[in-house]
Amino acid sequence: MNVRPSQKIMLSAVQPSHQLTLGNYLGALKNWIKLQHDYECIFFAVDLHALTVKRDPAQLKEQTYQAVATYIASGIHPDQAILFIQSHVPEHAELSWILNCFTYMGELGRMTQYKDKSTQQGKNIPAGLFTYPVLMAADILLYQTHLVPVGEDQKQHLEITRDLAIRINHLYGENLFTVPEIYSPPIGARIMSLQNPQIKMSKSDPDPNGVIYLMDSDDQIKKKFKRAVTDSGQEIIYRNDQPGIKNLIDISCALTGKTPEEWVNQYRGKQYGHLKIETADRVIETIAPIRSKTAELLKDRNYLDALLKQGAHRAREKAQRTLSRVYDKIGCVGGRY
Repeated sequence: MNVRPSQKIMLSAVQPSHQLTLGNYLGALKNWIKLQHDYECIFFAVDLHALTVKRDPAQLKEQTYQAVATYIASGIHPDQAILFIQSHVPEHAELSWILNCFTYMGELGRMTQYKDKSTQQGKNIPAGLFTYPVLMAADILLYQTHLVPVGEDQKQHLEITRDLAIRINHLYGENLFTVPEIYSPPIGARIMSLQNPQIKMSKSDPDPNGVIYLMDSDDQIKKKFKRAVTDSGQEIIYRNDQPGIKNLIDISCALTGKTPEEWVNQYRGKQYGHLKIETADRVIETIAPIRSKTAELLKDRNYLDALLKQGAHRAREKAQRTLSRVYDKIGCVGGRY
């Protein structure tokens, strides 16, 4: 039976390890806002994932609230999409343990993100860093998710999620889990660092000048764009061998919907400075109302707590249905839910 788009469940989340960035907005949030009208959407802040690296507790709490407030300020409607915090739904951790028992060490050891991040940890590598993809699989499979928008860095994790769903379905002879598909939005944006346009703009970039945070002031945004690394030469062109200029044009395209060719024609005969200043102005025009609304929401924690409680209740209703079936099929005594 075919499932209509409006019946399909789409799930996505952001780790509240740092402030959200322009890259998060253009690469994820901007699409979420559109998708919430076409699918049954589940969006959340994955605070449990953030624990794979030591965090200051007060800072993690603040950044989690800030992430949720930013979702809403950007245009996510809590009465339409399900919006919550991962740790508020204990079924994520419960299913993660069960999936751990069906996941092979070799599979986890092949994960590129684990290899990269473990080298930064030294000798004492947290087990959570190794099993991170299993918790991510639980996040997805718990809600019988059909579609998951992911970037290149997360595709391996979605593949292991699919493998687990297929493996467990085969073992127990029925479709306990929906096998999720990668969703590629019709309009995507891969925003690069302003200081190193060869790498993706990251919340955790050690150089703050390379990142535009959604809570940056107008002056901070202008200064960062003025310092943006461009390229040798004089002409504003859109080519892979001019990554700095290409990144600025990509940002303008993502903000306005215009094509690279249209922007190149508009800047014909102009200097790099024009492109930097005017791109900054476009970013400010987009970010300023989000920043203002986020700050307003953060002043009323009672309001946010009420929304999150409601979102967690809606999420748990779905999660418990899946977990109850799983417990029953794997042989745990019934009556859990």
